[in-house]
Amino acid sequence: MVATENGVVERRREGVGRVRRGIEKKKCKKMTKRSSLQRLFVACRDVFKGLGTVPQPTDVTKLCHILDNMRPEDVGLSKDIPFFKAKRAAKGIPKVTCATVYKCEEFSLCIFFLPPRAVIPLHNHPGMTVFSKLLLGSMHIKSYDWVDPVGSDSSSPPSKLRLARLKADSVFTAPCNTSVLYPTSGGNIHAFTAITPCAVLDVLGPPYSKKDGRDCSYYKDSPFTAFSNGEARTRKEEDGEEEERYGWLEEVEMPEDSKMDWTEYLGPQIIDTSC
Repeated sequence: MVATENGVVERRREGVGRVRRGIEKKKCKKMTKRSSLQRLFVACRDVFKGLGTVPQPTDVTKLCHILDNMRPEDVGLSKDIPFFKAKRAAKGIPKVTCATVYKCEEFSLCIFFLPPRAVIPLHNHPGMTVFSKLLLGSMHIKSYDWVDPVGSDSSSPPSKLRLARLKADSVFTAPCNTSVLYPTSGGNIHAFTAITPCAVLDVLGPPYSKKDGRDCSYYKDSPFTAFSNGEARTRKEEDGEEEERYGWLEEVEMPEDSKMDWTEYLGPQIIDTSC
């Protein structure tokens, strides 16, 4: 166990070492001109105003435009790093590694590294708006949003289960557009499963904070068999457009094998001009 400069305890696992060794070779000094990462930071500082605020549509478009055009090299990564060349996962349960690029009370920037078969289990983002940019690799994403609370009639399932609308259940491969989730829409509850080695840049506004009531909750999903009134498993909108799918979610303890490793971010540095 080794303490990093920012006080985060880092576990020296094989996967972490591969990520670090690749990034260390590209370790950069502070940027002398405004790069994509610096533009992202400045935009986030302007857009995120703290607790209870959701970015306006024009601000969402601005952030998505920056993220959509970001490349792995903008955060010191490359597909040639050994971590991303792995054809198969190491033995045992593959671990996810996270590096924090920047964090303040209003927002945070972080990168998640997922080896093949690694899973970030189904979890929520209470009161948060999150932008996710897949920089490298292919992954399966499954996401839900809550629907109206389950009714109280006798045919309803146990109260510990809540009905959720399936928003995504697909494989995404970099390069692809940025995905955005909101406090109550856009797939606020999601899970990632890596198919190949992956790197995901996340922008969270505001970041998780247990003291402010934004602790992370985990869920287990179950197939949706029927509505309490006997409707079919799927139903169509009244206007006859896209068919909707549902599932039951049950809150669970954080899965023991889902704990992440942490590593120091060693890519291009952000210049915080507000200091």
